[in-house]
Amino acid sequence: MSDQLVTEILTELEALRLIDPHTHINPLSAASATLADILGYHYYTELAHSAGLAKDRIEEPGIDPREKVRRLVPWLATIENTAQYSWLLEMCRVFFNFQENRVTTDNWESLYEASLKKMQSPDWEQQVLQISGLDQVYLTNDFDDPLSGFDTAFYIPCLRTDDLVFHLTRPEVRARLQKCVQQTPTTASQFREALGKLFEHFTGNNARACAISLPPSFSPKSVSDDSAAAILAKVWSGEELSDGEAAVLSCFVFWCLAEKCAEYRLPFDLMIGVNRRVFEAGVYQGQDLYDKRVSLIQYKALFNAFPQVTFPVSVLSETSNQELVSYAWIFPNVVTNGHWWYSNIPVFIEKDTRARLQAVPKTKQIGYYSDM
Repeated sequence: MSDQLVTEILTELEALRLIDPHTHINPLSAASATLADILGYHYYTELAHSAGLAKDRIEEPGIDPREKVRRLVPWLATIENTAQYSWLLEMCRVFFNFQENRVTTDNWESLYEASLKKMQSPDWEQQVLQISGLDQVYLTNDFDDPLSGFDTAFYIPCLRTDDLVFHLTRPEVRARLQKCVQQTPTTASQFREALGKLFEHFTGNNARACAISLPPSFSPKSVSDDSAAAILAKVWSGEELSDGEAAVLSCFVFWCLAEKCAEYRLPFDLMIGVNRRVFEAGVYQGQDLYDKRVSLIQYKALFNAFPQVTFPVSVLSETSNQELVSYAWIFPNVVTNGHWWYSNIPVFIEKDTRARLQAVPKTKQIGYYSDM
């Protein structure tokens, strides 16, 4: 490919307006306030911790933002080879007019001051959105989020359901659900009614998707109301569930969510293959790791049972991507979705995207999301 053709393609791509279909942005405070908000993102704290910076130096309670940056900067030299470091440099150049080739102990303070001045601009958030070319940002919202105080036409709500599916046994999650729906759903029908209230609230505030991250062991299946009723009654009475009962409860809740997605015509975003708290001493959001011992055959019953629900699927390994390409090739309701977490590295993205472009209809591909 000639340099001229590369330039022409890049020019067209850079002119596109973008929708970011999966983020963790707080719409009430969307823009970074200091450089610590950027360097404190888990991509950088994970790498600094991996390279040797002690966790308590990163996560000291009440640490001043400037001091946090001062502690992290010396460790940037150890990650100059990474894609994440290149992203940091590009952000600093584009948004803060940083002209040097490295962020070092000698120049970080001037960068900090320049970034602080920029971030204190009244229109800082709009500057970021305009330069980034973003027209919409999809959020990750807890099921009891009031969804108020922000523009839901730009910051699009998305119902995140991990707590409902996997943590309903926790008293605090049940208390949140009770408060949110103003009832105690101890039967299968009552639980569906409670979910209906959540979906009414979310779709009434312009929600456009439901989403969940799933461990490699999860295999969704339909659960009868009778089987679910006994377990729900046990949960709401505060009794401890066996591992088998907890698994049945998760399947019941998940299947009910899929039913509601069908009823309310929402896509159900599935992020598949993550094990939580693998590195128990890791920094915040730096404890979970993917596991390739997962197959989309575990979702066969789901994809067949809900042909009217679109399932944008994210996976974490090369093998899973090849499988996802095949499923999106065959199933009309399976869509390839971005590159999640540890697969969000250019070398993986390039190889996986080539396969998707060569095998999956172009109308069934979500190219990228930031996950920021």
